Amino acid sequence: MARKVQAQFPAAFIGAALFRGDLSIHLKKEGLFEVGRLLRDDPALDFDYPVHVSSVDHMGERERFEVVYEFFSIRKKHQVRLKTRVSEEDCTVDSLTPLWEGLNFMEREVYDMMGIKFNNHPDLRRILLPDEYDEGYPLRKNFPIEGRGWRDTFEFLES
Repeated sequence: MARKVQAQFPAAFIGAALFRGDLSIHLKKEGLFEVGRLLRDDPALDFDYPVHVSSVDHMGERERFEVVYEFFSIRKKHQVRLKTRVSEEDCTVDSLTPLWEGLNFMEREVYDMMGIKFNNHPDLRRILLPDEYDEGYPLRKNFPIEGRGWRDTFEFLES
């Protein structure tokens, strides 16, 4: 599978790793959408189930954030992870929701918690935090563990 991706998208392919039977394909973000289309449309691959989208904060590195997509083929019984990195200055990646509608809420969660924007997402807005929330992104490593002080202003009811 990784060889097929490398052969068809050599400019986007960075590398692949197999760990305990799980294949991860590392890509440049510019090739993510087209590789996703290959995974979905190629009959030999047939990835029809988007399992999960997550992100990793590699604070201190040039490409600080990693977006991780996990896919499974129900008919072929195989899985793959696609990984791509983005910098804090250009914290965007193409949405794969146009290929798999089931990614809609998962990409929104990554956007809401980590601040990674998904280009061409059909409804990119907050999903867990209030719309007016502007305190940052809670899953980033530099987010204060105790928040930014707003919790101290809650009024408590006396019993």
